[in-house]
Amino acid sequence: MDREEYDPRTRPLPYERGTDGPRVVLVGVDGTRTAERAAWYAAGLARRQGSALVVVFVSSPPGFTTLIPGVDAGALQRTHDELVAELRRECRRGADEFGVPVTLLCRRGDAYTELCAAADETRADLVVVGASEQAGHRLVGSVATRLVRTGRWPVVVVP
Repeated sequence: MDREEYDPRTRPLPYERGTDGPRVVLVGVDGTRTAERAAWYAAGLARRQGSALVVVFVSSPPGFTTLIPGVDAGALQRTHDELVAELRRECRRGADEFGVPVTLLCRRGDAYTELCAAADETRADLVVVGASEQAGHRLVGSVATRLVRTGRWPVVVVP
């Protein structure tokens, strides 16, 4: 009996469009637990694929939050600054730990709009976000749902 074995790993394959993995993985973060899980998932994916990681933090403009009675604008700014400082530390640590280039972008505005703009600017091949923990998003639609409906990039929603 003759036996032949074929193993594609024994020979180099030419470039094939759509199968080489993402070059830029973009992840949206907002300080929630699901966003943190999404960031770690995106970092692991970037490491395995040899991709660059772009971390995008979008916060609401200060003008919107100061309109709410009883809200201390100074406390909100301090919380924002602390979160950004923590994100910077985590990005540096992640770049060292995972061995991938990490870019942190901090934006103010609508999360959906800013994530789309950042994905376009960085030529992201994949967008990763955490699933919304807010009950109201089931009715109105979450950022993740809006990104999927846009259909401009593959979107991974991490629970």
